[in-house]
Amino acid sequence: MTDRRYPIGPFVPQESYTEEELTELIATIESAPSAYRELAASFSEEDLAKTYREGSWTVQQLIHHVADIHLVHFFRMKKALTEPDYKEVTLINMDGWVKTPEANFYPVEDSLAAFESIGNRYVYLAKNLTAEQLDIAYFHPVRQIWISQKNALAMSAWHVKHHFAHIELALGILE
Repeated sequence: MTDRRYPIGPFVPQESYTEEELTELIATIESAPSAYRELAASFSEEDLAKTYREGSWTVQQLIHHVADIHLVHFFRMKKALTEPDYKEVTLINMDGWVKTPEANFYPVEDSLAAFESIGNRYVYLAKNLTAEQLDIAYFHPVRQIWISQKNALAMSAWHVKHHFAHIELALGILE
Protein backbone atom coordinates (compact mmCIF):
# COMPACT_ATOMS: atom_id res chain seq x y z
CA MET A 1 0.00 0.00 0.00
CA THR A 2 1.49 3.31 -1.03
CA ASP A 3 -0.88 5.74 0.69
CA ARG A 4 -1.98 4.81 4.19
CA ARG A 5 -4.35 7.79 4.19
CA TYR A 6 -6.54 5.99 1.64
CA PRO A 7 -6.15 2.25 2.22
CA ILE A 8 -9.21 1.47 0.04
CA GLY A 9 -8.63 4.41 -2.29
CA PRO A 10 -10.32 7.82 -2.25
CA PHE A 11 -14.09 8.18 -2.55
CA VAL A 12 -15.11 8.42 -6.20
CA PRO A 13 -18.79 9.14 -6.85
CA GLN A 14 -20.45 7.49 -9.82
CA GLU A 15 -22.82 9.09 -12.31
CA SER A 16 -25.44 6.47 -11.51
CA TYR A 17 -25.97 3.31 -9.46
CA THR A 18 -27.88 0.18 -10.30
CA GLU A 19 -30.44 -1.21 -7.88
CA GLU A 20 -27.98 -3.99 -7.07
CA GLU A 21 -25.22 -1.48 -6.33
CA LEU A 22 -27.54 0.52 -4.04
CA THR A 23 -28.52 -2.68 -2.26
CA GLU A 24 -24.82 -3.50 -1.74
CA LEU A 25 -24.09 0.02 -0.46
CA ILE A 26 -26.94 -0.17 2.04
CA ALA A 27 -25.82 -3.66 3.11
CA THR A 28 -22.32 -2.28 3.77
CA ILE A 29 -23.79 0.49 5.92
CA GLU A 30 -26.02 -2.02 7.69
CA SER A 31 -23.24 -4.50 8.52
CA ALA A 32 -20.60 -1.94 9.52
CA PRO A 33 -21.62 -1.40 13.17
CA SER A 34 -21.42 -5.11 13.99
CA ALA A 35 -18.07 -5.39 12.20
CA TYR A 36 -16.70 -2.48 14.25
CA ARG A 37 -18.14 -3.93 17.46
CA GLU A 38 -16.58 -7.32 16.73
CA LEU A 39 -13.20 -5.75 16.02
CA ALA A 40 -13.40 -3.55 19.12
CA ALA A 41 -14.37 -6.43 21.44
CA SER A 42 -10.76 -7.23 22.25
CA PHE A 43 -9.26 -3.73 22.27
CA SER A 44 -6.85 -2.88 25.05
CA GLU A 45 -6.05 0.66 26.14
CA GLU A 46 -2.86 0.33 24.11
CA ASP A 47 -4.85 -0.65 21.01
CA LEU A 48 -7.09 2.39 21.39
CA ALA A 49 -4.01 4.64 21.44
CA LYS A 50 -2.50 3.21 18.24
CA THR A 51 -2.39 5.14 14.98
CA TYR A 52 -2.25 3.96 11.37
CA ARG A 53 0.43 6.45 10.35
CA GLU A 54 2.45 9.19 12.00
CA GLY A 55 0.24 12.12 12.94
CA SER A 56 -3.02 10.27 12.30
CA TRP A 57 -5.99 9.85 14.56
CA THR A 58 -5.95 7.11 17.18
CA VAL A 59 -8.16 4.03 17.01
CA GLN A 60 -10.26 5.59 19.79
CA GLN A 61 -10.69 8.82 17.83
CA LEU A 62 -11.54 6.84 14.68
CA ILE A 63 -14.36 4.95 16.39
CA HIS A 64 -15.86 8.13 17.82
CA HIS A 65 -15.42 9.81 14.42
CA VAL A 66 -17.20 7.03 12.52
CA ALA A 67 -20.18 7.26 14.88
CA ASP A 68 -20.20 11.06 14.57
CA ILE A 69 -20.08 11.01 10.78
CA HIS A 70 -22.76 8.33 10.56
CA LEU A 71 -25.00 10.72 12.47
CA VAL A 72 -23.98 13.58 10.16
CA HIS A 73 -24.77 11.51 7.06
CA PHE A 74 -28.19 10.57 8.46
CA PHE A 75 -28.80 14.22 9.38
CA ARG A 76 -27.88 15.41 5.87
CA MET A 77 -30.19 12.87 4.28
CA LYS A 78 -33.10 13.90 6.51
CA LYS A 79 -32.49 17.59 5.81
CA ALA A 80 -32.34 16.98 2.05
CA LEU A 81 -35.58 14.99 2.19
CA THR A 82 -37.50 17.45 4.35
CA GLU A 83 -36.14 20.89 3.46
CA PRO A 84 -36.49 21.89 -0.21
CA ASP A 85 -34.02 24.75 0.29
CA TYR A 86 -31.25 22.43 1.58
CA LYS A 87 -28.83 22.96 -1.29
CA GLU A 88 -25.43 22.96 0.45
CA VAL A 89 -24.20 20.14 2.64
CA THR A 90 -23.84 20.74 6.37
CA LEU A 91 -20.13 20.58 7.17
CA ILE A 92 -18.34 19.93 10.44
CA ASN A 93 -14.78 20.52 11.57
CA MET A 94 -13.70 16.87 11.76
CA ASP A 95 -10.23 17.65 13.10
CA GLY A 96 -11.82 19.80 15.78
CA TRP A 97 -14.32 17.12 16.70
CA VAL A 98 -11.60 14.48 17.27
CA LYS A 99 -9.83 16.85 19.66
CA THR A 100 -12.81 17.17 22.01
CA PRO A 101 -12.46 15.45 25.41
CA GLU A 102 -14.90 12.61 24.78
CA ALA A 103 -13.23 11.72 21.47
CA ASN A 104 -9.96 11.24 23.33
CA PHE A 105 -10.90 9.93 26.76
CA TYR A 106 -14.46 8.61 26.77
CA PRO A 107 -14.94 4.85 26.30
CA VAL A 108 -15.86 3.81 22.76
CA GLU A 109 -18.84 1.71 23.87
CA ASP A 110 -21.34 4.57 23.62
CA SER A 111 -20.11 5.49 20.15
CA LEU A 112 -20.45 1.87 19.05
CA ALA A 113 -24.01 1.85 20.42
CA ALA A 114 -24.82 5.17 18.71
CA PHE A 115 -23.31 3.87 15.46
CA GLU A 116 -25.65 0.86 15.69
CA SER A 117 -28.80 2.72 16.61
CA ILE A 118 -28.41 5.59 14.13
CA GLY A 119 -27.31 3.03 11.56
CA ASN A 120 -30.54 1.09 12.01
CA ARG A 121 -32.64 4.19 11.35
CA TYR A 122 -30.38 5.31 8.50
CA VAL A 123 -30.65 1.92 6.79
CA TYR A 124 -34.41 1.77 7.25
CA LEU A 125 -34.76 5.22 5.72
CA ALA A 126 -32.42 4.39 2.84
CA LYS A 127 -34.28 1.18 2.02
CA ASN A 128 -37.55 3.10 1.82
CA LEU A 129 -36.53 6.02 -0.39
CA THR A 130 -38.33 6.49 -3.67
CA ALA A 131 -36.45 6.94 -6.94
CA GLU A 132 -37.24 10.67 -6.77
CA GLN A 133 -35.91 10.92 -3.22
CA LEU A 134 -32.72 9.11 -4.18
CA ASP A 135 -32.13 11.78 -6.83
CA ILE A 136 -32.39 14.72 -4.40
CA ALA A 137 -28.97 16.39 -4.37
CA TYR A 138 -27.02 19.07 -2.56
CA PHE A 139 -23.69 20.75 -3.17
CA HIS A 140 -20.59 19.69 -1.24
CA PRO A 141 -18.33 22.79 -1.15
CA VAL A 142 -15.22 20.90 -0.02
CA ARG A 143 -15.47 18.23 -2.73
CA GLN A 144 -16.91 20.75 -5.22
CA ILE A 145 -19.56 18.31 -6.45
CA TRP A 146 -23.32 17.82 -6.30
CA ILE A 147 -24.18 14.74 -4.24
CA SER A 148 -27.41 12.83 -4.76
CA GLN A 149 -28.78 10.61 -2.01
CA LYS A 150 -27.36 7.70 -4.03
CA ASN A 151 -23.90 9.29 -3.83
CA ALA A 152 -24.47 10.05 -0.15
CA LEU A 153 -25.09 6.34 0.47
CA ALA A 154 -21.97 5.47 -1.54
CA MET A 155 -19.98 7.98 0.52
CA SER A 156 -21.30 6.48 3.77
CA ALA A 157 -20.43 2.95 2.67
CA TRP A 158 -16.97 4.10 1.57
CA HIS A 159 -16.47 5.99 4.85
CA VAL A 160 -17.13 3.01 7.13
CA LYS A 161 -14.85 0.76 5.05
CA HIS A 162 -12.16 3.47 4.82
CA HIS A 163 -11.84 3.89 8.58
CA PHE A 164 -12.22 0.17 9.29
CA ALA A 165 -9.12 -0.30 7.13
CA HIS A 166 -7.38 2.49 9.09
CA ILE A 167 -8.07 0.63 12.33
CA GLU A 168 -6.81 -2.62 10.81
CA LEU A 169 -3.64 -0.78 9.74
CA ALA A 170 -3.15 0.61 13.24
CA LEU A 171 -3.56 -2.84 14.77
CA GLY A 172 -1.25 -4.50 12.23
CA ILE A 173 -4.08 -6.63 10.77
CA LEU A 174 -3.71 -4.95 7.40
CA GLU A 175 -0.31 -4.15 5.97
